[in-house]
Amino acid sequence: MKQQAFIAGRNPVLEAIKSKRAIDKIVILKGIHNSTIDDIKEHANQRGLVVQYVPKNKLDSIAQNCNHQGVIAFVAMHNYYSVDDILDYAKAKEEDPFIVVLDEIADPHNLGAIMRTAECVGAHGIIIPKRRSVGLTATVAKTASGAMEYVKVSKVTNIADTIKYLKEKGIWVYGADMDGEDYYYNTNMKGPIALVIGSEGKGMKRLVKESCDLIVKIPMKGKVTSLNASVAAGILLYEIRKQRG
Repeated sequence: MKQQAFIAGRNPVLEAIKSKRAIDKIVILKGIHNSTIDDIKEHANQRGLVVQYVPKNKLDSIAQNCNHQGVIAFVAMHNYYSVDDILDYAKAKEEDPFIVVLDEIADPHNLGAIMRTAECVGAHGIIIPKRRSVGLTATVAKTASGAMEYVKVSKVTNIADTIKYLKEKGIWVYGADMDGEDYYYNTNMKGPIALVIGSEGKGMKRLVKESCDLIVKIPMKGKVTSLNASVAAGILLYEIRKQRG
């Protein structure tokens, strides 16, 4: 199985950070003290990158025969875009923005499946959080079946703040939750829209849910009370596609 790409070694990781390369997270050996490691921490903090501290056996298992020197950076298979890049893409196509916001989706298969559906329905981009969310990994790419090449993905620090920014840009934000105010098919979801899908099991965080303009629900008639995140996203994304014509 293909593993996620990584960069190992102090200077290679430092230069990757300084060159603005897209990085999912950095793992550093617990308790290590070194001037270059300190520079890595400082530059990573300036860029708002996720840094984790792990034992040596964890680094060894990742790097295998590569000399990691106490630090490894996981790099994205593709570059991330800004939220404004997504909005500009919609503008260039002379279309109302159609954006998918994912609140801490952790399963790469779910992200890949949602990305594939988003591309099929003509969404302009996907927004994910920097923390507690899967990035653009090899598994995501495989599940997306080529959609990663066409869907713009933005990685943001705070989903609730990003929703506020989207609303300031005239975009209506709809969240998906089993306690929604009305069924999705009774809801007008035309025009500039962002659809928020919560994490597996927990759904949307409270602040994210409260930031939405409207919460919609999918009818559930069976014994199971929730749908897989990618399945729920697929149902709602195609309803939006239908309403957009």
